[in-house]
Amino acid sequence: MSQIIIDHNPSQEKLQELGVSSWSIWDCAPSKFPLDFGMTEKAYVLEGEFTVTPQGGETLTIKAGDYVEFPKGLKTQWEVIKQLKKHYKHF
Repeated sequence: MSQIIIDHNPSQEKLQELGVSSWSIWDCAPSKFPLDFGMTEKAYVLEGEFTVTPQGGETLTIKAGDYVEFPKGLKTQWEVIKQLKKHYKHF
């Protein structure tokens, strides 16, 4: 299975091409929880910081300004470190 894709500095052109500004917004207070992806999720982090640990994988840190893709079927453990606000879309 493919893993998480992170672009730490996406161009404004890429974000506009994807239509990120029209995606839903999700926010979450600092917390820890499991999250399994039933669909592919694409997201752009507006505020905050969190870590994601894929089952059997290494922990990744994702921060404000990062674009990220989580593949369908991925099982993860999340820790929201700083209040999180992100645009997201499921495919």
